[in-house]
Amino acid sequence: MTSSNPIVAGSSTALREVGKLFALGLDVVRNLFKRPFQLRELIEQLWFIASVSILPSALISLAFGAVISLQLGSLLRQIGAPSVAGATSVLANVQQAAPIICALLIAGAGGTAICADLGARTIREEISALEVLGISPVQRLVVPRVLASAVVAVLLNGLISIVGVAGGYFYNVVLQHGTPGAYLAGFSQLAQPADLVIGAIKAVFFGVTAGLVAAYRGLNPPSGPKGVGDAVNQSVVISFLLVFLINVALTGIYLTLVPPKGM
Repeated sequence: MTSSNPIVAGSSTALREVGKLFALGLDVVRNLFKRPFQLRELIEQLWFIASVSILPSALISLAFGAVISLQLGSLLRQIGAPSVAGATSVLANVQQAAPIICALLIAGAGGTAICADLGARTIREEISALEVLGISPVQRLVVPRVLASAVVAVLLNGLISIVGVAGGYFYNVVLQHGTPGAYLAGFSQLAQPADLVIGAIKAVFFGVTAGLVAAYRGLNPPSGPKGVGDAVNQSVVISFLLVFLINVALTGIYLTLVPPKGM
């Protein structure tokens, strides 16, 4: 018996979509180790996603580093703790800002291209043709794109972290007349290798999420002439929501399992 309640119907539809997304994720994991591996497709996707993401990543990381350093520097001077400005600025960039920036750019630049490409193939029935020929679209098209998103996300995370830390140092030391020695000393006293590790782990999760959502919406676009465009918009919104939810979960787990380093 079908429920006439629109809230219940909408909830069941959302749960069904979530289940299909998880099923696609399991298919990607299963096909990741199947031969032949699409190395050429992977290299092409790596180059494309990196080419559209590197410059925006560097520019946005400078802006984020400036905002974090200026705000934290002003606040810490008010409470009489300017010596920890370096630690708070660097940790905020490495743990939070860099992975988030990376995820937004992967989803906004690379994810939209992945969704549009797969969506166009779907409405032209190329995906159905592959299935008729006995070729797995997941292995042939989805796996290289999801893997490329994860790899580029990790590399971009390192770039964004370096640029953000350098920008934070410039704004804190040069513009706010901070002490370089205190800035670096505060970072070495509070930071630890686990901070870099959690940033890289977040980048992997965010890259996989962005690539998987884009691939799913591209393989299942809404019907009609606007289907591909609507699928692209939906993939960006869904990716952003999932990225922030995953970030909250990973941050909570990290703060629970890894004790903070004392002064």
